[in-house]
Amino acid sequence: MKMQSFDHVNVRTANLEGMVDWYNDVLGLVSGRRPNFPFGGAWMYLDDLAILHLVEEAEAPSNSDPQIEHFAIRATGLAEFLQHLEARDIDAKLIEIEGFGITQVNIFDPDGNHIHIDFHNETAG
Repeated sequence: MKMQSFDHVNVRTANLEGMVDWYNDVLGLVSGRRPNFPFGGAWMYLDDLAILHLVEEAEAPSNSDPQIEHFAIRATGLAEFLQHLEARDIDAKLIEIEGFGITQVNIFDPDGNHIHIDFHNETAG
């Protein structure tokens, strides 16, 4: 058995429309085709892969439920992305991963989920 690649992360939300708008505006993910599940939600696509599955809940998820610490997306164009975040007044924390040539841009979505965008061999310079 061999793992092949990352497929998706599933995030519960009581703010489906706001989350769809945020992921589209901030990360450029596009809401697309989704199976006809018996509950609300959205699949957010990066090119042709639905990497984020949003599941609509009537109330915000409980903090007592298991939660992921973060998920990450690899990207290029660090300076452009930082300008994009600044134009939207989104706070970001940059972390340089020394010895690996990675700059992480750490942000949070409207529900408080931690995301980092990884830029390999790019610096904020």
